[in-house]
Amino acid sequence: MGLLAVIEMGLLAIIGLIWLLPLLIIISSGKTTGKEKIAWLLAVIFVSWFAWIFYFLLAPIKKKN
Repeated sequence: MGLLAVIEMGLLAIIGLIWLLPLLIIISSGKTTGKEKIAWLLAVIFVSWFAWIFYFLLAPIKKKN
């Protein structure tokens, strides 16, 4: 395996981690629970990263009693 291949694999790993970061933050967050957390995760996966920004601004949508 050449040096270029190692650099490419490292770059892909960094890009993958950056893509997964919003998902990991939402999963570990205590702002939402249950179905609302699942909805936010699906929004980030299928809509875009803008959903992650909205998560920080709007979550939780329903206030806890």
